[in-house]
Amino acid sequence: MERFDHYMERCLYGPDGFYSSGTGSAGRRGDFITSPEVGPLFGVLLGRWLDQVWEAAGRPDPFVVIDAGTGPGTLLRGLAMAEPACAEAWQLTGVDRAVADVRIDGDIRIQPELPADLANSVIIANELLDNLPFRIVRRSDGGFVESFVSDGAFVDQALDEATVPAAAALGLRGGDSAGQVSESVPLLHDAAQWVRDVLAQKPLRLLALDYGDASTAALAARGGWLRTYRSHAKGSDPLIEPGLWDITTDIAVDQLPGSPAVVSQAAFLHQLGIDELVREGREVWEERAARPDMEAFRMRSRISESEALIDPTGLGSWLVLEWAP
Repeated sequence: MERFDHYMERCLYGPDGFYSSGTGSAGRRGDFITSPEVGPLFGVLLGRWLDQVWEAAGRPDPFVVIDAGTGPGTLLRGLAMAEPACAEAWQLTGVDRAVADVRIDGDIRIQPELPADLANSVIIANELLDNLPFRIVRRSDGGFVESFVSDGAFVDQALDEATVPAAAALGLRGGDSAGQVSESVPLLHDAAQWVRDVLAQKPLRLLALDYGDASTAALAARGGWLRTYRSHAKGSDPLIEPGLWDITTDIAVDQLPGSPAVVSQAAFLHQLGIDELVREGREVWEERAARPDMEAFRMRSRISESEALIDPTGLGSWLVLEWAP
């Protein structure tokens, strides 16, 4: 019998796991579309944010930009194509635990762990926190119970209420959800510890982009926070075909340490000037539509890319969390 987070760790990162066995060798980006895969516009906008951080920090050189959970490196390659001003000083580093050894891909360094020294670093975690192993707790008639896995089925074990984090306990009791009592909530122990460890090293910024909600109580009220993915299809049961499906959860911000600034991805990209870039793209396309070149097609693409990136029912609703230690 395994606690669910231990089961998830084995399913994703064990010898026959989703990532380590090659099933998910393309990383998260091979199993559903994230913002960097939409097109180059996201890289241009994220480059603007990096320029702001670089300028505010006094233009450090080197300026280390780290993509945590990089997968095939799409986000970093998009940044490299955008060539923001800070590119004159940056060092691009991708971190992915599925990588066995350090490798160099052009100007991008890929390694299995975060650098020991995060001074003058910015860490970007694009849909990483949801993929770190989590526990599952629910409320029963006799109190709180935790989900374990045995012979392909969930088994409940009694749990001391005093060991349940306050935010999760609030969600289980109904919290701010009009007195409703949830069936279960995730305990984001690994995600919280990862954030805590990163912030302890005083990077310039930690930026996390993920699906989730402000509170555990909100997740509990709406449900549907446990997700599985494979080949752009969403599953429904994390116990089916272990090792062949990605397993994730919506993030509850109130379970994470510190006091991050939190906005939707749509709001974040509006602040960075996505509307201005789309207007520019539309003007260039209209000017060259009769005899379009590659640049004209690229600028026209900004329109559809923008629609996907700020879609309030999709990527636009994702949360953007920014910590400034």
